[in-house]
Amino acid sequence: MNGSNQILVTGCAGFIGSHLTERLLDSGCRVVGIDNFDPFYDRFIKERNLTSALAHPNFTFVEADIRDTAWLNTLDADIETVIHIAAKAGVRPSIEQPAEYISTNITGTYNLLNWMHSKRISKLVFASSSSVYGNNEKIPFSETDAVEQPISPYAFTKRSGELLTYTYHHLYNMSVVNLRFFTVYGERQRPDLAIHKFVKMIDRDEPIPMFGQGDTSRDYTYVSDTVDGIMAALRYVSEHPNRYEIINLGNHSPVTLQTLVETLYRLMEKTPNVQHLPKQPGDVERTYADVSRAARLLGYSPNVLLDEGLSRFVDWYKAQPK
Repeated sequence: MNGSNQILVTGCAGFIGSHLTERLLDSGCRVVGIDNFDPFYDRFIKERNLTSALAHPNFTFVEADIRDTAWLNTLDADIETVIHIAAKAGVRPSIEQPAEYISTNITGTYNLLNWMHSKRISKLVFASSSSVYGNNEKIPFSETDAVEQPISPYAFTKRSGELLTYTYHHLYNMSVVNLRFFTVYGERQRPDLAIHKFVKMIDRDEPIPMFGQGDTSRDYTYVSDTVDGIMAALRYVSEHPNRYEIINLGNHSPVTLQTLVETLYRLMEKTPNVQHLPKQPGDVERTYADVSRAARLLGYSPNVLLDEGLSRFVDWYKAQPK
């Protein structure tokens, strides 16, 4: 993965994108990073995420929006591979603003694919989501399961992205790996996501809202394990021309909301204070990744247990300026 060719990372200033960018740079890659500093959360947070990358000589940053195409046509870089992480994220906000999610996650992905075709760039790693499984009754979730019943606009835009990448693979022989991320957490996690939000509320002695009885579960996956999977997918598209794969990246170990909350209170050394509320529309009952395909094709093996990952997150949170 070294050499004169560069890797384009969209969404490089976000939670996963910034960790990935640093790993790529540490691996000797040259990286062009794209981010539009979407106002979904504070620009300052994303600028801080980029601090290390911006100081690296092999990193070039472009502030741009994938919904626009002017910057793509003027991008002067020898790009070999694209890792497409940029997206409007979040299930509940997508129910309130579906048009925004369609324009960014579908039209933006189309713009990127069309540009790749025009530049003869044939290697793509695409960030999809476990949300595409909806309320799948069968567990664990396998890549061969039906995913034609999305229960949020976010989910259907991510499934649409997978279908778009297949079309470009079929027509233009692109080598594509679609990675379905399962509830990624860790340092720099978005402030709207449950773990970050809960830790902040516990720190402030505010009651945690628990939607439902706490029996919903998520396959929480620590960010370094997810980045391991992305790096392996990058190697895979480099070594396997004209391939198309969909691969789960999870922890294969669902945890209930009740257990998550109890663990956070214990790590924060606080007395539990929970407010029970009705379940929210668009929320799935559980996520649970079958990672056997990831193990077989990518050598993927997540190794950070929840207690360790949450401890690292709490330490990071406490070290942040308030």
